[in-house]
Amino acid sequence: MRVIAKKKGNKEYHYLQHSFRKGKKVITKEKYLGLKIPKNIDEIKGEFSKELKKDLYLKLEKIKDDFQKEWKRLPKSVKEKEKEEISIDFTYNSNAIEGSTITLHEVREIIQDKISPNKPIRDVKETEMHNKVFLKMLDRKEKITNKMLLDWHKNIFGETKPDIAGKYRDYLVRVGSYIAPHWNEIRKTMNQIVDFSNKSKLNPVELAARVHYKFESIHPFGDGNGRIGRLLMNYILWHAGYPMLIIEYKKRSSYYSAFPKGQEAFVDYFLRRYLAVHKKRLK
Repeated sequence: MRVIAKKKGNKEYHYLQHSFRKGKKVITKEKYLGLKIPKNIDEIKGEFSKELKKDLYLKLEKIKDDFQKEWKRLPKSVKEKEKEEISIDFTYNSNAIEGSTITLHEVREIIQDKISPNKPIRDVKETEMHNKVFLKMLDRKEKITNKMLLDWHKNIFGETKPDIAGKYRDYLVRVGSYIAPHWNEIRKTMNQIVDFSNKSKLNPVELAARVHYKFESIHPFGDGNGRIGRLLMNYILWHAGYPMLIIEYKKRSSYYSAFPKGQEAFVDYFLRRYLAVHKKRLK
C-alpha cells in the first residue's frame, strides 16, 4: 500500500493505492485522500486495508475465536504448562535462527530440568534469559514503549553482551548487503514504531507483521534484533487474543527471503504463513 500523487492542471491529488494478484490478474484499488496527505494517514490505511481484506480478516477473527474458546477451557495449571511448552519451542527456534548451538532437546533440559549442556555458556545463558523474558511477557500486558524493548534486550543479553545490552546502537551496521538506517535516526524511528504499535487500527495479525518488518528494517540494536523483533510481534498477537506465530528454524529461508522484497511482500508472506500454521482452527 502506498500514497501516490496525480497531477491535474496545477493541482496535485493524493490517493492510497494497493495492488494485489488475483489468479493471473493484478488488481489495483485506490482511495482518494485529498489535496494534502491527511495527518491520520495510518488510521486511513488501516481502514482501507480492512475494506480490501475483509475475507482475510474474517478468517483471522475465526482463528482468534477458536483459540480463545480452547484456551478458556484449560485449567490454570494446564495453561502454565502450555505456556512453558510454547516458550521451549519459541526459544529454540528464535535462538537457532540467530546461530545458537542449543538443540530443542537441550532447550527443554535447560528450562525444565535446569541441566546445562556442554555448549558455549553464551548460548546457554541466552536460552535461559530468553525463556524468562518470554514467560514474563505473556503474563504482563502493558503499553509498548522503548523502555520495554530495551529492558527485554538488557535481560536477554546482559550477561553475554554487556557492552551493547539494553542500548540502541550508536554506530552503523550492515546485514549482508543491507545497510541499516543511520544510528542518529534510531530514536526517532523507534518512537514512530512504538506510536504505530499502540495506535494502529489494523487487524493485530497484520499489525504484528508490519511492526516486525519496520523493526527489523531499522535494526536498532547492535545484535539481537531478530529475537527482540520476534518477541515484539508475538507480544502484539498474544495480548490481542490471537495464537502466536513461531518462525521455525528449518523454514527460515522463506522468512529471510521475504524481507528484501519490501514491506507489502513481507506482510503477504506473514499472513500466508499465519493462515497455514493455524489452518486447523478454520475448520
